[in-house]
Amino acid sequence: MRNDAPPHGNEIPKEQPFANPQSQTNETPVHSPESGNPHSAIRNPHSSRPDWLRALYPFAQNTFVTPRGARMNYADEGPRTDEAVLMLHGNPTWSFFYRDIIRALSPSLRCIAPDHIGMGLSEKPSARDYPYTLAQRIADIETLVASLNLRRIHLIVHDWGGAIGFGFATRHPEKIGRITILNTAAFPDIHMPARIGLCRAPLGIGALIVRGFNGFAWPATWMTMHRRKLTPDEKRAYLFPHNNWANRVAVHEFVRDIPMSPAHPTHATLTAIERNLPLLVANPKLIVWGGADFCFNDHFYNRWRKVYPEAATHHFPDVGHYLLDDGGEEVRAKIVQFFTQS
Repeated sequence: MRNDAPPHGNEIPKEQPFANPQSQTNETPVHSPESGNPHSAIRNPHSSRPDWLRALYPFAQNTFVTPRGARMNYADEGPRTDEAVLMLHGNPTWSFFYRDIIRALSPSLRCIAPDHIGMGLSEKPSARDYPYTLAQRIADIETLVASLNLRRIHLIVHDWGGAIGFGFATRHPEKIGRITILNTAAFPDIHMPARIGLCRAPLGIGALIVRGFNGFAWPATWMTMHRRKLTPDEKRAYLFPHNNWANRVAVHEFVRDIPMSPAHPTHATLTAIERNLPLLVANPKLIVWGGADFCFNDHFYNRWRKVYPEAATHHFPDVGHYLLDDGGEEVRAKIVQFFTQS
């Protein structure tokens, strides 16, 4: 079984320059599924959303073409102003994770929630065609923001969205307003559950687990919940975009991009982000945390409280990693209040 991910080198991937990316609204992704070899790279695999998914995620599909030519899907709801709430998801989720926050905030605030390349309804190029690294993820967000001419950005970040969002924010602190931090990290840390480490196993074993047996996204649909279970349709929605070997490329590459030593290229990227976190100390912040998270546990929560001791905090000891689902209205209300208060 082929593992098409390139080996990590010693050089930090550089940002890709802005190259006239286009934004367009398109309810139907540009490319339909490729037929034939199930291991071939699939470009925007879903020609349309099924009715059950549209009922849960009714937002228009907007397409942004990144400088590398990959098409990024993003939700863009609410008033068309140059101020927006930018919601960045992690792995193995997509913008579906923010569906209820978008519904709650979009009557009064512009809400933008992209699917990172390889995730959700975005294009899924092979690892030979797209560098699935933190540095490239940050560059993608930079060019998306530039293409939309956004002047002021409020952030909500979760999981890998924290490193990506703070990577963007520390490069453009003048654009940043309020920040909400949800079970995430933006600094190097060696705390990793053994089960995630197994998904990084060499010799193609990690790829077989994650991409062949769906051993990352599927277990996440129940391991990330503590108070309740996802409904069958919610579970289907999280798994829908990552339904075969090719479409799970980014799920695996996100895991491979976790820097467990200084020799890993992304370690330097994360270290630079951590060094610049004080640039955002004056921004209003809210930390909402699920204390029953097996991955981003209270060790990370306490680190954030040390980085930003002035931040408002809400800790829910019985809520898991998918805290917007698991904590429901109780969690969402804290976020909505933070963004709507004067």
